[in-house]
Amino acid sequence: MEADLIIMFMVVATTSAYFLWFYHLSSRLSGPKVFPLFGSLPVLFLNRSRIHDWIAGNLRSSSGGSGTYQTTTIAIPYFARKQGFYTVTCNPKNIEHILRTRFDNYPKGPTWQTAFHDLLGQGIFNSDGETWLIQRKTAALEFTTRTLRQAMARWVSRTIKTRLWQILEKASEERFPVDLQDLLLRLTFDNICGLTFGKDPETLSTELPENPFATAFDSATEATLQRLLYPGFLWRLKKLLGIGAEIRLRKSLQVVENYMTEALTARKLNPSDDLLSRFIKKRDVDGNIFPNDVLKRIALNFVLAGRDTSSVALSWFFWLVMNNPSVEFKIIDELKTVLKDTRGMDPNAWISDPLIFDEADRLVYLKAALAETLRLYPSVPEDFKYVINDDILPDGTRVPAGSTVTYSIYSVGRMKSVWGEDCLEFKPERWLSGTGDRFEPPKDGYKFVAFNAGPRTCLGKDLAYLQMKSVVSAVLLRYRLSLAPGHRVEQKMSLTLFMKHGLKVYLHPRDLTSA
Repeated sequence: MEADLIIMFMVVATTSAYFLWFYHLSSRLSGPKVFPLFGSLPVLFLNRSRIHDWIAGNLRSSSGGSGTYQTTTIAIPYFARKQGFYTVTCNPKNIEHILRTRFDNYPKGPTWQTAFHDLLGQGIFNSDGETWLIQRKTAALEFTTRTLRQAMARWVSRTIKTRLWQILEKASEERFPVDLQDLLLRLTFDNICGLTFGKDPETLSTELPENPFATAFDSATEATLQRLLYPGFLWRLKKLLGIGAEIRLRKSLQVVENYMTEALTARKLNPSDDLLSRFIKKRDVDGNIFPNDVLKRIALNFVLAGRDTSSVALSWFFWLVMNNPSVEFKIIDELKTVLKDTRGMDPNAWISDPLIFDEADRLVYLKAALAETLRLYPSVPEDFKYVINDDILPDGTRVPAGSTVTYSIYSVGRMKSVWGEDCLEFKPERWLSGTGDRFEPPKDGYKFVAFNAGPRTCLGKDLAYLQMKSVVSAVLLRYRLSLAPGHRVEQKMSLTLFMKHGLKVYLHPRDLTSA
C-alpha cells in the first residue's frame, strides 16, 4: 500500500512538473497554440490543406497585425523539446542572416540529408561544406558558358516546335481541354533530361505516354518527401521491414539507377555538350575524376531542380494571366514589338519558330510578369535550415542549436511591410524602372528569394527565365486561354507548389492582326 502511494505521488509530481515546465515554455513562444505532448500539431493538421496561407497568417499576426516582426514559432511533438522547435520567418533581414551572413551556421542539416540520401546522395542539393563547395564551383563554371545556354535554347525550341504545338493545335481544333500543368511538367522534364544527359525521354508527345524513368522519379521523390513528415525512427523501421512507401521507394530507385547507369555509359562512349559529359571531364580539388556514383547523383540533382520548378511557375503564370487581361495585352504587345523588329511585319513569321534567346533577352515586361508570378507563387514556398550553434536573428529571435529554421518564401510576397499595401495584387510594373524599359529587381535582394540567395543562389536562374519566356511566347502568340468550366485551381500541399487538380484550359486561336 505504501509503495503504491509512493508510485502515485511520483507520477503526480512528474506530471505536474512537466505541465509547469510546459506552461512556462509555451508562454514564451509566439505563433499557433501549443498543446502538451502534441505541440502545434493539432492546429497544423487542421490547416493542412492551406498550410502556406496558414503560415503567412501566423506571421502577419506575430506582432499584432503590424507585419513588422514576421517571425513565429511552431512546436512539434516529442514533448516540445528544442529539436521540436520550428522557427518560421519571412523577415528579409533574417533571411539574409540565414542565407548569407551566418551561412555556415545554417546548413541543410542531418534530418534533410538523411531523408534524401537514398535519392540524391551527396549531390549539390543535398550536401553541405566541402562536398557542396566542390560541386558548386564546378557547376558555376559550366552555367556561365554561352554554349550551355545555346544547348538549352535548342532543346526548348525543338520540344516546342515538334511536340507542344502539335498537341495544342489538336486540342484547339477539336475543342477539348488540356491539363496545361501536365504538359508543362512533361516539357520541362524532357528539356532538363536533354540538357543533363543529352537524352530525350519524349514524355511530351501526342500520345502522352508513361515513361518508366519519369514515373519512377516521381514515385521516388514523393516517397522521399514522406520521410520528412514522420519521425526518423519510423521511416527507418519501415525501410528495414520493407513496407509502405519505403518499398515503393526501393523499387523506384532501382529503375532510376538503371536509367542513370545507361545514360552515364552512353555519355562516356559518346560525349556531347550536355551537363553530364561536362562533369565527366572535370576533376575534384585533389585532381581525381568524379566516381560513377557521384556523377549519377550530380546529374539526378539537376533533373530534380530543373524540372518541377519551371513548370510549376509557368502553370501559376498562365492562371494569373487568364485572370488579368490587361497584363496579357501588354505581354502580347511587347512580343509583337520585338518580333516585328527581328522577323518583319508578317504575323505568320512571328509564330513560325520559337524564340531565339537574343529575342527572349529583350522581353522586359514578360520577365517582370514571371518574377511577379514567383513573388506570389514561388515554386518552393518554404525552405528549411538546421541550426548548428545557438544564434540570435536580426529581429531578436533566439534560435537554439539543433532546432530548425524555416524561411517562408511564400509569406514574404504577402507582407505589406515588405511589398506595400498592394502586395496581393499581380502587378508586373513593380519590377520595372520608372521609364518601364528596364527590369529592376528590389534593392534588398532578400525580399525575393524564389531562386534562393547568397552562396546557394540558383545557378540555372537565367536558363529558367529563357525556358519560361520561350514557352510563354509559344503559347500566348498562338492562343488565348480560358479555364475549363468548373475546374478548381487549388494548391497541392507539397514541397513544390503544384496545382492540386492541374490546370485544365481551353485554347482559342489568337488573331495577331487585330489591334
